[in-house]
Amino acid sequence: MTAVKSFDVAILGAGLAGRLCAWLLVRAGARVALVERGGPDGTGAAAHVAAAMLAPLAESAIAERRIVDLGMASVDLWRAWIQELPEPVFFQEDGTLVVWHARDRSEVSLFTGRMRAVAPPELVRERLAVLDGAGVAAVEPELAGRFPQGLLLKGEGQLDNRGALRALLDCAVKEGVHCIWEAGDVDIDLLPQFDLRANVVLDCRGLGARAAWCDPTAEPGVVKPGLRGLRGEVVRVHAPDVKLHRPIRLLHPRYPIYIAPKPNDLYVIGATEIESEDDSPMSVRSALELLSAAHSLHPAFGEARVLELNVQRRPTRPDHLPAIRVDQQARVVRVNGLYRHGWLIAPAVTEAACAVVRALLAGDPAAHAVPASLRWPGLIQSVEEPAHLRGTAVPGLGSLLH
Repeated sequence: MTAVKSFDVAILGAGLAGRLCAWLLVRAGARVALVERGGPDGTGAAAHVAAAMLAPLAESAIAERRIVDLGMASVDLWRAWIQELPEPVFFQEDGTLVVWHARDRSEVSLFTGRMRAVAPPELVRERLAVLDGAGVAAVEPELAGRFPQGLLLKGEGQLDNRGALRALLDCAVKEGVHCIWEAGDVDIDLLPQFDLRANVVLDCRGLGARAAWCDPTAEPGVVKPGLRGLRGEVVRVHAPDVKLHRPIRLLHPRYPIYIAPKPNDLYVIGATEIESEDDSPMSVRSALELLSAAHSLHPAFGEARVLELNVQRRPTRPDHLPAIRVDQQARVVRVNGLYRHGWLIAPAVTEAACAVVRALLAGDPAAHAVPASLRWPGLIQSVEEPAHLRGTAVPGLGSLLH
């Protein structure tokens, strides 16, 4: 008979949130088990596909102020944490360049107007620089003569998502995290089959936790989803003839794209999202739109080699905001809803989630033990799951922890 292994925390899901939490908690002295339905390469996680841009000001044009604030805090955390990882991870803060073709100049006022309405005024004053053609050429010489105007959002950055995922896991394992791979669609009530016992369960499964995030305000017998997947499409190309130095956003009324240059002449090209749960391969139309928009930015993309055509579904709550749900009685903490902002906001969200877990391990009421600096408005929610449903429960939404 196999002996049951006891841990302080069992983390379900080894995507970005799961790996960050495992790394943070084991370094804080907790005994941690990490359970993942797939393998250690992380290819099943949305974070594996993403461009990993750290652009809170740019995102303010399409997101809420809370995302901007979480993003600003998270960039500071990334800057510090990257230095603590055991292997070098590409990380830069050289800003985001926003450009547009002359026929699309009307998009600029929409973009900047939304940005000024959402982002803190001091952040806009400090970081938004309006460039003329010479200014665009100065920051990206290969775009000289192509765009008579542009915007530089100073201080924004990006990192190597796959390198960061690998380094986080390597460090967590070296610190003592116990990993279980290829576990399938495991839920809380299935942990005993892996001979695991944990004081606290931390659920970071993204869309795999969909059942636990159903809206509890729905009428009896009616299932109202509280989590959905939003389709995103991303192309990775090798373009040695293109020499861009920072993420570029191309404004367009129908095909707004971003291009993130990575080491070794790799470029990640993507757009926003498609309101769809479909996870089938990318269509020819989508590939043509993304690559044509990239070619219109820089003709040398015409000779790039397409390495990957990726599709991802990002876990999204109805309000497009992240949440941490805490059932203190069941000792279950659930993190979800990072949406398209995963790499931008994950450090601040997971730091708060780990503070809740540590509070539960210490026997303190999580609402009071979490430092005020980590209690972002609306982020931490208290719930109580019915005893007969714990493990596969549809939690009832309780009061917010302030």
